[in-house]
Amino acid sequence: MDPVDPLFRREAGRMLATLTRLFGVHNLALAEDVVQDALCRALEVWKFQGVPENPAAWLMAAAKHRALDVLRRERTARTFAPDLTRLLEGERALDPAVDELFGAAAIRDDQLRMMFSCCHPRLPEEAQVALVLHVLCGFSVSEIAGAFLATEAAIEKRVSRAKKVLAGSARLFELTDDEFSSRLSAVRRVLYLLFNEGYHGACAREAVRIELCREATRLAALLLDHPLSSTPATHALAALMCLHAARLPARVDASGNLSSLVHQDRSRWDRQLLAEGGRLLDLSATGPELTEYHVEAAIASVHASAARAEDTRWGAIVSLYDTLMTIRPSPVVALNRAIAVAQHEGPERGLEEIAAIEGRDRLAAYPFYFAALGELELRRGRREAAAHHFRAALALARNAMERRFFEQRLEACGEAAP
Repeated sequence: MDPVDPLFRREAGRMLATLTRLFGVHNLALAEDVVQDALCRALEVWKFQGVPENPAAWLMAAAKHRALDVLRRERTARTFAPDLTRLLEGERALDPAVDELFGAAAIRDDQLRMMFSCCHPRLPEEAQVALVLHVLCGFSVSEIAGAFLATEAAIEKRVSRAKKVLAGSARLFELTDDEFSSRLSAVRRVLYLLFNEGYHGACAREAVRIELCREATRLAALLLDHPLSSTPATHALAALMCLHAARLPARVDASGNLSSLVHQDRSRWDRQLLAEGGRLLDLSATGPELTEYHVEAAIASVHASAARAEDTRWGAIVSLYDTLMTIRPSPVVALNRAIAVAQHEGPERGLEEIAAIEGRDRLAAYPFYFAALGELELRRGRREAAAHHFRAALALARNAMERRFFEQRLEACGEAAP
């Protein structure tokens, strides 16, 4: 079962987007039932016949045939998508119409429409993220709850309410709609949050969720494939994802321990992804707009250009963080800027910048805030003060990998972990 899990997640999203286009957003539950039928059928058949040579095509064919059965059986009992209604009147027109909707290009467009539909302006940001994960990425409620440190009941309620908002639409969001630009901004933000949760995740099981990063990158690629959403800001977001994803192989060392950027084995960075990130960053510079994604991608690019941690141009990174603070200020951005200042000007200056962070109390539950204080105190030779901060970070650790990381830093202070 394990080898097909990622496939099932990915194909579930593709099938659901197409079936929702076919049945109408108001019949989302019906579309979900058909997807579930196709996946259950696959488990039954593949158990005896083995996984087919092209499992994705097998699943889409199963979903298409099941959809045709539903349409033939229930076309007089249900209201389907407006552009399908006329086709239901003629049996001969039905099969080719469904075939067309299951074509590769149509599936990509339907996923894009579904993404924009999930980013409905009436939904709060956290509901948009949960809906994209559940509907387009095939994640279960329990998986989403684990990723965002929420209860399953809370996520279930969040997803259920979001689906009700979605069901109020007559059709999937059209990419030529007047609201496109505002929704595009929301879509990018959701994908950014999705990737960030995978890269800096608060999951109770693991600190790095590669599958979330991959899903965010896959959906960003869909945006780049469409002329209306392939904007400089989208290129910048995709560049940021590539440049960060290139470092994923080194985020966890051979022993399964979390590795900080300064201590990562840079030979393990993915050179192909770094090159793609650089290419996308160049393409993002074609317009007059400067977004947070441009600046964050530029910061990642400066890190990528350093063969060794000591070769990093920290002055350039501080300057970029100054720009980011004018575009999207936050305590976390200010903390990252302070860390860069410490690398550039010394730990004392870094501690001064941390003390000056506006809204610093909002970092009180963030373990890496205390870890940053610990690292800077350790660099000053103040082991007892450093250990105090690392103990605070350890108390806030969100998973075993983070706990091991903070325990190792405590040991560096000469103190055994509790």
